[in-house]
Amino acid sequence: MSSAPVIVEATAKHTSTFIFMHGLGDTGHGWSSAIVSIRPSCMKIVCPTAPTQPVTLNAGFRMPSWFDLKSLDISGPEDEEGIRSATKIIHGMIDNEIEKGIPPARIVLGGFSQGGALALYSALTFTKPLAGIVALSCWLPLHKQFPAAKLNNNNIPIFQAHGDFDPVVRYKFGQLSASVLKSFMKDVTFKTYHGLSHSSSDAEMDDVRDVLAKWVK
Repeated sequence: MSSAPVIVEATAKHTSTFIFMHGLGDTGHGWSSAIVSIRPSCMKIVCPTAPTQPVTLNAGFRMPSWFDLKSLDISGPEDEEGIRSATKIIHGMIDNEIEKGIPPARIVLGGFSQGGALALYSALTFTKPLAGIVALSCWLPLHKQFPAAKLNNNNIPIFQAHGDFDPVVRYKFGQLSASVLKSFMKDVTFKTYHGLSHSSSDAEMDDVRDVLAKWVK
């Protein structure tokens, strides 16, 4: 990792953890305050920052990126090696929380855009059941490899959210990812935010607050 993750400790007894990955070009600081304001008091927040690397989609410009983005088209080429490498980092962070005594079923993975894509892939390829996945304005990477690539169980709840005015990660891309997920996962919620572009909103954050409270009660 290029820098230490932003960590905000639980305000009550620490019994759950939320690991949340930012989008392309952002840092762990970009989401930490928003997440802290909606978490249950028992929940520790971990917001890692992606390593800085060249991004093909942005003409090779170097920026914080979990893996290379070659296209934002559903059928475009993907950086499989980079996705797998980033997934190992996230699996290591989950294992670190488990070693500290937090059961995997009390650990939530989440992310926005590229970070949400990584959250989905990392959670589905982890071998122990997690509390849930928060996938905001994102897609399922390497979707043609599923369900064969899935190592986790079918019951992990997934809360997927997308604005229908998203000009970056197209709304239809999110819908297609949700339909793929629903074909092999039992508890997938896909929520549409009307008029929302490639960003978040108070309504979306309120919904994330509700699912976090439900998953780690």
